[in-house]
Amino acid sequence: MTARLNYGKTFLLGFGFFGVSVIWGVYNAFVPIFLADKFGLSPAWIGFFMTLDNIAALFIQPPVGAWSDRIRTKWGRRIPFILIGAPITAVAFGFIPMAAVLPLFVACTSTTLLSAALWRTPVVALMPDITPSPFRSQANGVINFMGGVGAIIALQTGGMLYKMSPNFPFWLGSALVILAALVVFFFIEEPKEYEAAEQQPGMWASLKEVVNDTEKSGLRILSAIFFWFIGYSAVDTFFTLYAKNHLGLNEGDGATLLSVVPLFFVLFAIPSGLLAGRIGRRTTITIGLVAITIMLFLLYVTPASALLVGIAPLPLVGIPLVEGGARMLTLAGVILIFAGIAWSFININSLPMIVDLTSAARIGTFTGLYYLFSTLSAIVGPNVNGWAIQLAGGNYNIIMLIAPFFMIVAMILMLGVKRGEAQAS
Repeated sequence: MTARLNYGKTFLLGFGFFGVSVIWGVYNAFVPIFLADKFGLSPAWIGFFMTLDNIAALFIQPPVGAWSDRIRTKWGRRIPFILIGAPITAVAFGFIPMAAVLPLFVACTSTTLLSAALWRTPVVALMPDITPSPFRSQANGVINFMGGVGAIIALQTGGMLYKMSPNFPFWLGSALVILAALVVFFFIEEPKEYEAAEQQPGMWASLKEVVNDTEKSGLRILSAIFFWFIGYSAVDTFFTLYAKNHLGLNEGDGATLLSVVPLFFVLFAIPSGLLAGRIGRRTTITIGLVAITIMLFLLYVTPASALLVGIAPLPLVGIPLVEGGARMLTLAGVILIFAGIAWSFININSLPMIVDLTSAARIGTFTGLYYLFSTLSAIVGPNVNGWAIQLAGGNYNIIMLIAPFFMIVAMILMLGVKRGEAQAS
C-alpha cells in the first residue's frame, strides 16, 4: 500500500459502484410504478415485493464477502465475482420492462437482484483492499461520488427516457453495467499478497464475535446502519408514488425531483470524507443524522402546495410547475438538497468505520456484515412503510414521519460507538 490516496485508481474503481447504483436507481424509481399501474398491486404488496430481492440477497451478499476473502485466482479474489455477476445482471435487467405477466416480471427482477448481490460485496471490498486506513473515508467519498453519478443518470436521464419508452431506462442501465465491469477488470489490479485468510473466522463467527464484544462498538454501529437504512430505503422505494399521490406529480417528474438527493450526495461525497478526516467519522455521521431527520420531518409537516412553490429556475433537475413551463427548483427540492448533503455525511463514513474494526484479511467478511444489516433494513423498511401507507388510507406522506423516527434511533446508537476511526497507516 502507498502512503497516500491514489485518486486515479480510486476513480476507476468507482465505476464498479457506478454500475450498481444505476441498477438500483432505475429499479427503485420505476419497478414500483410497474407494480402499481401494470399489475395493480396495493401499497402493502408493493412494499413486500420490493423486499423479495433483499430477502434473497440477505443470504448471498454476506457469505460472498467472506468467500471472497478466502478465494485465490489469477484475477484476484474479488474480480471473478464481477466477471460472472455483471453480465447476468445486465441481461436480466434489460428484460424487466418487457415482462407482460407477473410471474415473468418476478423472474426477471429476481435474477437481476440475485446476480447483483453476487458481485456487489466484492466490488465494494476492493476499496479498502487497495486503500490505507487513514484514507478510506476519502476513498469512499470518491467511490460514492461515482455511485451518485450513476444514481443521477438513473433518475435524471431515466426520467426523460421513461417518457419516451419505459424500456429505455432499463436498457441504458444494462449497457452501463457492462461498461462498469469492463473498466474495473482492465484497470484495477488487486493486491498480490494477503494475510493468511484460511484460519480467519467466517461471517457467522465474526458476527458472534461482534455481538459478544464487551465494548459493543461494532454491534452499535451495525445496528445504527440497520435503522438509518430503514428510514432511507423506505423513502427511496416509495418516493415516486409519494410524488404522484401526495404532490400530484407524474412519474417522470417525481423521479427528477428525487434526483437532487443523489446530485448533492455526489457534490458532497468527497468533502464528507475530507471532513471526517478532520473531525472524525462518528461526529460527521451524527451531524448527518440530525440534519436528515429535520429535513424528512419538514417534508411531512409542510403542505403539498407549499412544497411545490417555485424558488428559482433550475435546468435538468428542476421540475415544470405548469405544462410546458420552465424547470424550477421547488421548496421540496431545497429540502431534498439538504437531505442529500446529510446522507453523504452518513453513508460515506459508515463502511470505513466497519472495515477499520478488523484486519486486512477479513475486509470482505466485515463488508458482508455491513450488507447483512443494511439488507435486513431494506427488507423491513418497505414493509413497515407499505403497511403504514395502507393503514393510513393511502396517505403516502406518512413515510416522511416514520423515517425520521428510525434516524433518531440510529443517532442514539452512534453516541455509544468508541471505535472505527482511521488507524495509523
